[in-house]
Amino acid sequence: MPQQLGQISLLVRDYDEAIQYYTQVLGFELLEDTPMSETKRWVRVAPPGSTCHLLLAKAANEIQEKQIGFQAGGRVFLFLYTDDFYRDYENYSSKGVEFIREPAEESYGIVSVFKDLYGNLWDLIQPNQVR
Repeated sequence: MPQQLGQISLLVRDYDEAIQYYTQVLGFELLEDTPMSETKRWVRVAPPGSTCHLLLAKAANEIQEKQIGFQAGGRVFLFLYTDDFYRDYENYSSKGVEFIREPAEESYGIVSVFKDLYGNLWDLIQPNQVR
């Protein structure tokens, strides 16, 4: 198998609130929710059909808690590709997702920046062509 990204760990405050947000608001699928101990779960979500998954990792200590929503130092952290930008932009907006950059047509496609429930910044992108 050629190399590919399989999962990206995302610090969260609470498993259940994160699952609700990513599945009910962003429309991701819950792929796995396996208890590992009394306080730790293995929780994976992803957009339907995606080969890369988010591993929702509950912060385990004060240092990790301080990084929730700031994993990329305030820069865009994740890039969500779509085949219909305005469908997803309108759907997310209607569900209260905060877009901090208006949609723009760039050389690579249509893009806007939104915050997830923890403040992580995401690009929503409809690329001009498949990369």
